[in-house]
Amino acid sequence: MPFPYNYFLVTFAGAFLTTLLALPLWRKWCLRTKLVDEPGDRKIHHEPTPLAGGYAVLTGILLPLMAGAILIASGFLKFSLAGPIAYGLKHRGLELGAIAAGAIGITILGWLDDKHELKALPKFAGQFLAAVVVAIACKKITLFVPSAAFSYAITVLWLLTVINAFNFMDNMNGLCAGVGAIGAFLFALIAASNGEYLVALAGFLICGSLLGFLPWNFPNARAFLGDAGSQLVGYLLAVMAILPHFYTKQNPRPLAVLSPLLVLAIPLLDLAQVTLMRTLNRKPFWIGDTNHISHRLVRAGLSRTRSVLILWLAAAALGALACCL
Repeated sequence: MPFPYNYFLVTFAGAFLTTLLALPLWRKWCLRTKLVDEPGDRKIHHEPTPLAGGYAVLTGILLPLMAGAILIASGFLKFSLAGPIAYGLKHRGLELGAIAAGAIGITILGWLDDKHELKALPKFAGQFLAAVVVAIACKKITLFVPSAAFSYAITVLWLLTVINAFNFMDNMNGLCAGVGAIGAFLFALIAASNGEYLVALAGFLICGSLLGFLPWNFPNARAFLGDAGSQLVGYLLAVMAILPHFYTKQNPRPLAVLSPLLVLAIPLLDLAQVTLMRTLNRKPFWIGDTNHISHRLVRAGLSRTRSVLILWLAAAALGALACCL
């Protein structure tokens, strides 16, 4: 079967347009319910800005996903890729349902955080619950260690790490969503090259949805992701890093297991360095500051827009290396 570029393009476009058109509705809802980010000491905006991004991104993923699944399962759509996708939906339906439930749950957790500024413990507990659900229902990380307990533990740890990496990195317009879109695109390419077309479609769906949000957020923000959106982005990218088969008996490529680390190198490095600095300074690592990589680039003399573009470029370059593995 020829490589299904057209189907990937339709998936990407559907998510992009759904998010782009849904965001004004979510923006009005946020303004009406006062779910906004107020100006403050470490912020550059001068008026309350709606925290609508996460809800629009989730809408851009779930609506096309549900519509496509219904049309394919009903047999209404008949095309060369319908058979493999229908097979994937049948055999991975529970997995996809758990991922979707986790995405909704993590978004609700973020909404509570945006609305009520949750303390670290209940926020972490909610993230942990979502990670456990995914670890139980989905394919798990093994790292070649033949232990079920180890696989569960390392999968949960990975999900928690990436969720918080993107949550921490959401500190400049376009940074979190842009790096997330690049990561989703690269994971989609890796999956597609392995013939895992259902996983690839999920990646293009996430990528399209995040890019549909960017015109509202970069370079000048009319909406923010908020904790609901940044945690959702981290959750989705953490899951996308687990779904493809980087190593199989048919294609034994030990170095390929490093691919997720390279694709997500920018948020992971940022998380590591700010956590280390806060710990050395005897400050709680979950309390925000201006020591992120993006802030350092600005202090070096770059504009915020150029700092974000440089980090996008770095994420794409490292991700390209991952594809080579």
